[in-house]
Amino acid sequence: MKHIIVPIDFSKESLNGLRLAIVFANKFDSNIQLVYVQQNPSELSRGGFEEEHKHAKNELEQLVTEYSVKLNDSSRLTYIIKKGKVYREVVNQAAAFEESIIICSTHGASGFEEFFIGSNAFRIISATDNPVITIRHGSMPRDIERIVMPIDVTSDTRQKVPITAEIAAAFGAEIHVLAVSTVKSEEVEAKLNAYSKQVCEYLKDRDIRFHLSSAKGGNLTDVTIEYALDVNADLVSIMTEQSLDISNFVLGSLAQQMLSKSPIPVLSITPKELFIMGSFKTFGTPY
Repeated sequence: MKHIIVPIDFSKESLNGLRLAIVFANKFDSNIQLVYVQQNPSELSRGGFEEEHKHAKNELEQLVTEYSVKLNDSSRLTYIIKKGKVYREVVNQAAAFEESIIICSTHGASGFEEFFIGSNAFRIISATDNPVITIRHGSMPRDIERIVMPIDVTSDTRQKVPITAEIAAAFGAEIHVLAVSTVKSEEVEAKLNAYSKQVCEYLKDRDIRFHLSSAKGGNLTDVTIEYALDVNADLVSIMTEQSLDISNFVLGSLAQQMLSKSPIPVLSITPKELFIMGSFKTFGTPY
């Protein structure tokens, strides 16, 4: 987490992404880069394009001045203005750095392009193999003390453990390992128990505090969010599932539900074997 990329549209909601990025940057000594993306010049008159660029630059410089003082001395806040498709340019900017993460709001609206960030958050997650933390309006944590990490019966579910553990170690947070399922069967129980045991041993070996629980329900998103609210969690860590439709990268329904419903910030991790040359295979349960 040496670099944190924050797409920005200057809305109140998108600024929550910057505020959350500062919380993480001060724990990991990370640099933050704000990314504002203009529409292609052909889509605007020349005068409109130049006006937008000037406005964005002024706003970005003000943000750098205002928020740099909130960072540790070892971290820097910079910005870049790009042009093109929002999600594509944000993803490309994250790929330009090693060990980068994206933090953004799932809501937002710009004076130049309505729902600038909000409409692109899902696409950003779908089109990158970098970790992404999303935050909704009104859910700004000052610290990360408890992290809920749902574990299911898919083999990919454990891929989120290392980065979740790294975050927990940096913040001194407790991880709530939540074994989740939609059905009750001996086979499911056995696999969940085996996976949960592996995860707990991993955390124990790294001296990370953890709590093991289980939950069942017809909708894993609702089950996870209900549990996270009950324990006052500050972050939920999930695997995402993606599919490629005719024209766009899209998130699977369960991941979209979590990002849309969760009042708690969500860390989304893409299963590595699914991200192949910019395209995706269908993936089942995300958690």
